[in-house]
Amino acid sequence: MTRPTPPSAYPASVVQDAPAPIDDAVWRALERAGIPASVDARQRAEHGRDWWPLSLADANRGVVARWPGVVVSPRSTAEVRETILIASRHGVAVTAQGGRSGVEGGAVAPTGGIALDLTGLNRVTACDVVSGTVTVEAGVFGPDLERTVNAEGFTVGHFPQSFELSTVGGWLACRGAGQYSNRYGKIEDLVRSLTVVLASGDVVPVGDRGPRHATGPDLVQLFVGSEGTLGVITEATLVMRPRPEFERRVALAFPSFDEGMDACRVIVQRDAHPAVLRLYDEIESLRTFEVDACVLTVLDEGPAPFVDATIAVVESATAGAQRLDDALVGRWLKRRNDVSALSPLWDAGIVVDTIEVAGPWSVLTDLRTAVLASLRSLTPTLVASVHQSHAYVDGACLYFTFAGRPDGDPTPYYRAAWDVATTTALARGGSLSHHHGVGRNRARFMPDALGRSFDVLRAIKGVLDPTNLFNPGVLGLGGEPW
Repeated sequence: MTRPTPPSAYPASVVQDAPAPIDDAVWRALERAGIPASVDARQRAEHGRDWWPLSLADANRGVVARWPGVVVSPRSTAEVRETILIASRHGVAVTAQGGRSGVEGGAVAPTGGIALDLTGLNRVTACDVVSGTVTVEAGVFGPDLERTVNAEGFTVGHFPQSFELSTVGGWLACRGAGQYSNRYGKIEDLVRSLTVVLASGDVVPVGDRGPRHATGPDLVQLFVGSEGTLGVITEATLVMRPRPEFERRVALAFPSFDEGMDACRVIVQRDAHPAVLRLYDEIESLRTFEVDACVLTVLDEGPAPFVDATIAVVESATAGAQRLDDALVGRWLKRRNDVSALSPLWDAGIVVDTIEVAGPWSVLTDLRTAVLASLRSLTPTLVASVHQSHAYVDGACLYFTFAGRPDGDPTPYYRAAWDVATTTALARGGSLSHHHGVGRNRARFMPDALGRSFDVLRAIKGVLDPTNLFNPGVLGLGGEPW
C-alpha cells in the first residue's frame, strides 16, 4: 500500500544541492551487515522532516532544514539492533521513524544522523482471540492492523486523525489518542508489552505477564511516550475488543461552551463513556457544521443494551440542549481524517497549527479563556478557536486552533503563538500535551511542565542512553531544543 508523504514537495534544485551523505565507514558497515540503506538525496530530504507545520514553511522556501546522512530501513528487530550498534561505534545519532505523521518535529532526523525507517517491520505476528490481544511490529500502519484484526472479528479501536499515515510505533512513541479513545482508551491503555532495543544494543522485552501486575514500576509505560529518546520500540502487544455490533449518534447544540462542558463532565462522571464526545465552540461549530451555537457530537458503539444505556445518560445530562440532526455526526466522520487543508493555507502565507492540552475540570474554563485571549493578543492572529476532544472522569482535553498572517518569515509568529499559549496553559494548571507529544517544538517547555521530575527523566536518559545516541533534543533530552 502506498503511503502519503508530507505535502509541499521539495523542488529538484534543493535536492541537487544535498550535502555529503554519511561517512563511508558507516555506509560500509551497513553494507556488510546486509541492512537496506539509502543515501539518495530525495529520500534523505524527506526523512529530514515530518508533518510539523514548520516543515511546510521550509518546503515553500525551498529549504531542507536537516539532512540525515542515510536512511536505514531494517526489516527485523535484529537489524535494528545491528544498526544501533553501528551507530554507537561511530557516534552517529539515530532517529526512529514510522509514518512521520507527527506534528511536533519529533521524527525529524538531524543533519548527518541515521533516519531509522521502521516501516519495514510491518508484520502482525500473533492474534490471541481468547485473550483478546494482538502482537504487532512497530512499522505496521493503522489500516493494515485494523484489517487484520477485523478479519478475526475484533478491533483495536485506535483511530487517530493520522490513522492512514501513522504506525503502531508512532502511536506508542507519542502516547497517542484515537478519536474513539473515550471508549477504547489512549494507546497507553491498550498496550500490554513491548520489545525495545536500547542504546547498548540490548533487546529488552517488557510487560506481557497479564493485564495487571505488582512487580515494581511499569517499565512498559517508561518507554511509551519516550519519543525514541530512551530506546527503539520494535514490537508491541495491544488489547483488542470484539467488533461493535451496534451504533448510535446524537448531535446537540448549547448556547455557550461552558454549558456544553458542564454536560460533558456530568456524562462521564455518571460513568457513561461514549466513544465520541466532542464539543465545539461557536467559531468551529459555524465552520464545521454551519450551526450558530456550540455543537456537541456524540457517538457510541458496542452491544445494543450497553450503547442504549450510555445514550440514555447522555440524553438525561443534556435535557436542556437543542437537538440537532444526527446526520451532523456523519459529516464529522466523513471529514475526520482529512489533513489536506494545512498545506494550502501555509502556501498562502497563513500560519496555522493546533495545540492540545489537558487539565482538570475545575481549571478548564479559566484555561480556555486565557489561552484564547493570549493567542488573540498577537497582532498577526486572524482567528483562535477551541473544541473539547476527549473527556475523562476528572478532566478533559482542549484542542486549540490558531491562524495568523505574519509579514515575512512565519517562524517568529509561530514561535510566539506557541510561547504564549503554552505558558498560559501551564500557568493555569494544564498539561504540556495530551496526545501529540512533545517532539522538538515543545521541548523547551519540558522543565517548566515537569518541574523537579524533569531531573529524574534526565537521569533515566543518562543511564539508558549515556552518549545521547537517540533523538537528541527531543523531549529536551540529549541536545538543544528547538
